[in-house]
Amino acid sequence: MSQYLKNHLGDRHVVDQVKNTSVNEQDRPNMTQAQKTPRILSVANQKGGVGKTTTSVNLATALSAIGKKVLLVDLDPQGNASTGLGIKRAGLRTSTYDVIFEDASVEETIKQTKVPGLDVLPSSIHLSGAEIELVGASKREFRLKYALRKPLENMEGYDYIIIDCPPSLSLLTLNAFVASDSIVVPLQCEFYALEGLSHLVKTIERVRKNFNPDLDIHGVVLTMFDKRNNLSEAVANDVREYFGDTVYKTVIPRNVRLSEAPSYGLPAIVYDMRCPGARAYIALAKEIIKREKQLIGNSQSNNSMDNEVA
Repeated sequence: MSQYLKNHLGDRHVVDQVKNTSVNEQDRPNMTQAQKTPRILSVANQKGGVGKTTTSVNLATALSAIGKKVLLVDLDPQGNASTGLGIKRAGLRTSTYDVIFEDASVEETIKQTKVPGLDVLPSSIHLSGAEIELVGASKREFRLKYALRKPLENMEGYDYIIIDCPPSLSLLTLNAFVASDSIVVPLQCEFYALEGLSHLVKTIERVRKNFNPDLDIHGVVLTMFDKRNNLSEAVANDVREYFGDTVYKTVIPRNVRLSEAPSYGLPAIVYDMRCPGARAYIALAKEIIKREKQLIGNSQSNNSMDNEVA
């Protein structure tokens, strides 16, 4: 085990927390009921530059490409997920800020994208002041949950909601965690990749204890993998050794097309579907769907056994 991981993970306490917080079929609620409303996945990592927004945009696009109806919620004041899908923020009348603070209609705020089956709830610069406003707001941790859950229960069609979180453990990120079913954690295949992971896991544990007991870590996705770099290989191997099945098998490579696509207002999957980055995100979407089906199948099996015993 590398000295780097020893320094950051110590006595494996963080590792045990991640595994205990990851998807556990036996502890899940009845998912046959959850199927009636969209599954909400937050893409989060408080460390910037790990491919969080790239993962949010391209995962949402890939899920759409394999037949799912998806809503991408841009909760980052920078609004890169919105512009990366071709949304011009200057012309927006309402945004996620208005949905959270001004009781704006979710239906009216949602914008269609160029990708069939993918809509976006766009961000605006007003979100940059949301932290100050949330400090004194009533039920401040539940504002996004209340804004999303009720109207979306009456909106047919969405299979998944992907939330692009800010690169910080802020009140906006806390709102995303309270509203979510699971969290997808992008982890960069470079030195200091695990720096701050312990803080993220502790935040998730506090959210589970106080606000959202069903929240879990859906998985960790390795990003910016460079097969020419020995360090990338070493970090990937060490992370898999420590976190096991919590880490997705799919690895997102470092790919110039992933960086170019946002400047054209397109996801990489639309910009160049044949590039390695696009293919990797499609594979990740399929892996997530497979993991979801396993959860639903195990939940239904457990419910059948419980009924037989009863």
